[in-house]
Amino acid sequence: MIFAVLTMTETLLEFFKAMAHESRLRMIGLLAQREHSVQELAEKLDLKEPTVSHHLAILKAQGLVTARAEGTTRWHALDRTALERMSAQVLQAPAEKLARTQPKRPEDYDTKVLRGFVRGDGTLTHMPAQRKKRGAVLRWLMRDFEEGRTYSEGEVNEAIQRHHWDSATLRRELIGHAMMARENRVYRRQPREMWKEGGEAQSPRT
Repeated sequence: MIFAVLTMTETLLEFFKAMAHESRLRMIGLLAQREHSVQELAEKLDLKEPTVSHHLAILKAQGLVTARAEGTTRWHALDRTALERMSAQVLQAPAEKLARTQPKRPEDYDTKVLRGFVRGDGTLTHMPAQRKKRGAVLRWLMRDFEEGRTYSEGEVNEAIQRHHWDSATLRRELIGHAMMARENRVYRRQPREMWKEGGEAQSPRT
């Protein structure tokens, strides 16, 4: 029961941290109306595009925003289902009653690992040394990359650096685990079935 209370409290704290920023609240309002690109959000919010991308990464980490690729543009939208689910958690019965009436679903491995390494703002405290845990973090980083489109090395670095400063090492690890492919400094996301998720892969030299 204590574990259930702590888990719910931590979830709500992370949600409120993500929403406790005027720009992110305004962004949620715009995304609730329709899809927006980073460029559109930057213009409407009078922010720089890297700043918009940073705020979007925080909202994505909470599962509140989805993205899809269309050509060279990524369109972002509010995930209403996720927002409704979080609202239900805020308004639900006291944790003791919930623990007695509804058994808590076990977390999957990646979720347990990420709770120990990802801050509320979507940045990493540090990279885990254990290979299996490191694989969970790499899979989490891959959420920022869409299948079916290509990325420049600069775009890959920018996406990684929103979470951790060492983009060079993590970029090599994503390639080494076959999560991303690289040819002539052009990167693309590999199909999930090709990923080497057990930690056996060796990072290539660049």
